[in-house]
Amino acid sequence: MKTLIREKRIQFDMTQEELSQKLEVSRQTVISLEKGKYKPSLILAHKLAQTFNCTIEDIFIFEGDENVK
Repeated sequence: MKTLIREKRIQFDMTQEELSQKLEVSRQTVISLEKGKYKPSLILAHKLAQTFNCTIEDIFIFEGDENVK
């Protein structure tokens, strides 16, 4: 799964720390999300979409085998 969290965060001129505070998660969680090493819960994905005023699909791009068959 590809993530555009970093790009959205930069577009909104936010630091990782600021985003982590808005989402009520640790900065390490934001780092892991940006690197695609952590798949968020639906609630966290929704919070991200609300923070960036977009849809979940605008942030997370599913590729290859990850799609439900």
